[in-house]
Amino acid sequence: MSITPESVQALLNSEDFGQRLSGVNQLRQLDPKQAFAMIQPAIADKNVRVRYAAVSQISTLGEQDRTAALEILRRSLLEDPEADVQAAAADSLAALRLTDAYSDLETIYRRTPEWLVKFSIVAALGELGDPRGFELLVEALESETELVKTAAIGALGELGDPRAIPLILPQISNADWQIRHRVAQALSHFDSPEVKEALATLAQDDVEAVALQAQGSLQQ
Repeated sequence: MSITPESVQALLNSEDFGQRLSGVNQLRQLDPKQAFAMIQPAIADKNVRVRYAAVSQISTLGEQDRTAALEILRRSLLEDPEADVQAAAADSLAALRLTDAYSDLETIYRRTPEWLVKFSIVAALGELGDPRGFELLVEALESETELVKTAAIGALGELGDPRAIPLILPQISNADWQIRHRVAQALSHFDSPEVKEALATLAQDDVEAVALQAQGSLQQ
């Protein structure tokens, strides 16, 4: 059976959340402009899995109308009661590089108790590329949640602000190899003698993944 706008709309209108979820996923096979219009009601679906799938898909469909996408994602970030959906909204805002949402991302980071939302916002700040995110990422480096801290290191690398170098370098001796691996990735965005020295050290790391990443970063 072929997928048509009519067949997808029938799924989206179903009382069964599984069918609505299938409808959201099938929107990928329709014309993006039409799919963007059809997906918007699903952003407010009563089922969290449907909302999550719809918000996640805005990361690509939002290019059809970036202004509308910004408003949709801001509402999901600020108003949705589920952490998964808020995290997906942060991811999509970053993917679309909607820097107008920076203040909202900062607000939610400071307000939420959910580590998943904090993690997604921190990761998003690197992809978003907004220099205003630097101070918040510095704060996230002190997070008690290791995943948030790891994401902050990566995001600081993506921002490329040289002020991050002295903040990242002490982590080359962190006991957690995953943090050392992220440091090796982050340092690839900088070029200075101390960075090269740190990467040379990491290139000899006992954990192969860390050593290989550092070696690759040295070659960039």
